[in-house]
Amino acid sequence: MATTFSASVSMQATSLATTTRISFQKPVLVSNHGRTNLSFNLSRTRLSISCAAKQETVEKVSEIVKKQLSLKDDQQVVAETKFVDLGADSLDTVEIVMGLEEEFGIQMAEEKAQKIATVEQAAELIEELMQAKK
Repeated sequence: MATTFSASVSMQATSLATTTRISFQKPVLVSNHGRTNLSFNLSRTRLSISCAAKQETVEKVSEIVKKQLSLKDDQQVVAETKFVDLGADSLDTVEIVMGLEEEFGIQMAEEKAQKIATVEQAAELIEELMQAKK
């Protein structure tokens, strides 16, 4: 699926196989690389693209968060879930990060780990680190 845009647009693609074309002054091809959400924000001087993490990574992170915080199985933890909304304090967040590092075989820089507030942010950082590891 390909779409062409011009002017100021905000768009979200949900298909795993979606490829999106943006026409501003010159054509730009952007692929979502298997991510579940792909959004574009066009402003006068910038185009910013933010990609949500793969669903499988989000689900793994959610399970680790639930385990680290001893949440009940029926408690819903999704990409947008904030750790503080689950009752996590700074020590809990450190333990979550340590659990994620162990599970995914990565090391998170402290300054990046401190900025993680949601499941999705954690999943995106994990994918970024795993990609750099390759």
